[in-house]
Amino acid sequence: MAKQKPREKSRVRIAPYDGPVGGWGSLKGVTEIMWREAVPLSDWPSLLKQNKSDGFACVSCSYGRPDEPGLFEICENGAKATAWEITDKRCGPDFFAEHTVAELESWSDLELEEQGRLTEPMRWDADSDKYVPCSWDEAFEGIASELRALEPEETVFYTSGRASLEASYMYQLLARLYGNNNLPDSSNMCHESTSVALPQTIGQAVGTVKIEDFKHTECVMFFGQNVGVNSPRMLHQLEAVRKRDVPILSFNPLFERGLERFTNPASPIKMLTGAETQISTQYHQLKPGGDLATLVGMTKTLFAMDQEAKAEGRERILDTDFIEKHTHGFDEFTAAMDQFLWRDIESASGLTRADIEAAAKVYGQADAVIACYGMGLTQHRSGVLAIQMLSNLLLLCGNIGKPGAGIFPVRGHSNVQGQRTVGITEKPKLAPLDKFAEQFGFEPPREKGRDTVEACQGVRDGSVKAFVSLGGNFIRAIPETEIMERAWRDMKLTVQIITKLNRGAIVHGKTAYLLPCLGRIELDRQKSGIQFVTVEDTTGRYHASYGYSEPASEHLLSEPAIVAGMAKALLPENPKVDWDGWVADYAKVRDAIATSYPEIFHDFNTRIKENPKGFDRPLPAREREWETPTGKANFISPRSLSEDPDLPATRLGVLTLITLRSNDQFNTTVYGLDDRLRGIDGTRMVLLMNEADMEEWELNEGDEIDLHGAAADNVPRVVRGLRVVKYNIPQGACGGYYPECNPLLPLWHHAKGSNVPAAKSIPVRIVKREGESDSLPLIA
Repeated sequence: MAKQKPREKSRVRIAPYDGPVGGWGSLKGVTEIMWREAVPLSDWPSLLKQNKSDGFACVSCSYGRPDEPGLFEICENGAKATAWEITDKRCGPDFFAEHTVAELESWSDLELEEQGRLTEPMRWDADSDKYVPCSWDEAFEGIASELRALEPEETVFYTSGRASLEASYMYQLLARLYGNNNLPDSSNMCHESTSVALPQTIGQAVGTVKIEDFKHTECVMFFGQNVGVNSPRMLHQLEAVRKRDVPILSFNPLFERGLERFTNPASPIKMLTGAETQISTQYHQLKPGGDLATLVGMTKTLFAMDQEAKAEGRERILDTDFIEKHTHGFDEFTAAMDQFLWRDIESASGLTRADIEAAAKVYGQADAVIACYGMGLTQHRSGVLAIQMLSNLLLLCGNIGKPGAGIFPVRGHSNVQGQRTVGITEKPKLAPLDKFAEQFGFEPPREKGRDTVEACQGVRDGSVKAFVSLGGNFIRAIPETEIMERAWRDMKLTVQIITKLNRGAIVHGKTAYLLPCLGRIELDRQKSGIQFVTVEDTTGRYHASYGYSEPASEHLLSEPAIVAGMAKALLPENPKVDWDGWVADYAKVRDAIATSYPEIFHDFNTRIKENPKGFDRPLPAREREWETPTGKANFISPRSLSEDPDLPATRLGVLTLITLRSNDQFNTTVYGLDDRLRGIDGTRMVLLMNEADMEEWELNEGDEIDLHGAAADNVPRVVRGLRVVKYNIPQGACGGYYPECNPLLPLWHHAKGSNVPAAKSIPVRIVKREGESDSLPLIA
């Protein structure tokens, strides 16, 4: 019997949610998805293996694990990601035989992925418009035939953040042996601003903070990081910080429950009593993109505090010894700060001078401060500059390179940082090309490859003709989705290496293959025995990850096996690259990684086996060693309070849209239609609005509107059928879910210097729908 399209909830319930993050709501969410995904009871104990030294690294976020993990070292979203992977639902040839691809185009992300795990390789058949089964050899040879007919620069090799170090290393080598550096990844969409900003300031592309620093910190600051949704396990550290009465300062346009209140679901006493921990001691609701101006204001306050302390003979606020010994450009930076006026700072930040000064005083009085940030900082036109300004603030008081202090970019997907470490990069200068040449006997391409934005531009102008994706749901994650989907269909080849059906499989090129792979949680049996893989967490620590569950299908191959299969079919034989040997024994891949990156991965196999808790990559800035051209940490003066010419501050009828994730999703994977923490149940098609803006537009809750792009290029962009929801959001701003609102984000609207799409500040206009459907029922 044919599987029918799942029905979305017929009733929508929107009402304020007054509970904390965690607590019984979190426990209920985990239980519900385990049952809904038909996870066998025998696999429920896998949750005990999650983020443990003898278990598997979470397949969702990349947050680090403490040296002494708890019994349940998981969060609600991490458990949902596990259930999503070990589900008992299957999406095999019988499903595809009953549905054309054109039919499946009308299905939502949730409806597609809820069909379960893919079970065998499939090829799109143009005559029937259906995916049909094919053998692995047929798939590999078909892909190779298409790629051989193209010039290397016409193909893009994309990677999501989920792939292991072993698979990522093999994949980048495949691309370079083929002849290009077209290796964009999900980092291009989120933390590339970090990778550009921090090397210029502190000499390394990743943060300096370890989990253990939270035990020693005297202040924690958050900028644009929704910890309750994107990295909930951090709340355990924040709970301990608050027990020590350490202040936490949060800066975010929306009040996010994870930065307000937390009930630890791992604590029986707190679950029984309902006891909550207040997280933020100050919560500053700034404008979208107002972080840069806020940081400038905090810096001016610190300078004033320091001058006052100096005049009164008190201990200085600035760490003058650190500044003199370890930094460069301080005098120029000081002069630059003098040029900014408080009235402009208040206008650009959305905060009062008093609020900014209050935050700066807490920061200036603490001896060790951790500054955490997420995509609320990186996904703006001024993203690179804002991160450098945050680095400036930390350098002023010596808050890099000492216990309890540092800069902490909280990365998203599980191994997104690690795959960049082993060569997934479009920038040749970041890969050891000379070492690759010596190691594998070929001349690597030296031309810069395409990042995510440039890959999209190539698809649109026809210069990219093939797209191979190792995981992810690229077509849903990128800007101006509808425009890109039209161009996507003109490509000659699309290949998806995935575990579940998603939009990227449905919107395809003229030749298309689905290559289903093992999930990280599944047992990976190869010729030398059961294999483990390795990942890097957001703190720069490497962990082994061991499979636990039986594979979803006997026909699945591991990601390394799929990469090797494509490489053997496509590339001429190379005696220095033992694809078969690497697949048979992943330890040999790790040996190759150690040869390519000896400073980081020397004795890789020995260290990963002898250190169950993992081992750390070198972090020079943590030791106050500055690998910059000046040999010191650099103050970088901001050119302005905003580099965003599209901000609608003076444009009548234009709002700034912030794209958001619900607590029922991770990246483009949507687990359900509820957002418990925002009180939204049964729909994702909403627009969160300030009450004053609703009055100005004569809108009521439940009114149905269309949201139009208001970018300066006047290209039509629209998302239709959003319900208006009154919400605590700054006037002039509005919020909508990602990826549903991606069609409104212009491809060219990205951070200067990093090309990260500026998804947190999209100019939009509201058009109210007329007719019978104007007001949709909202059940409170």
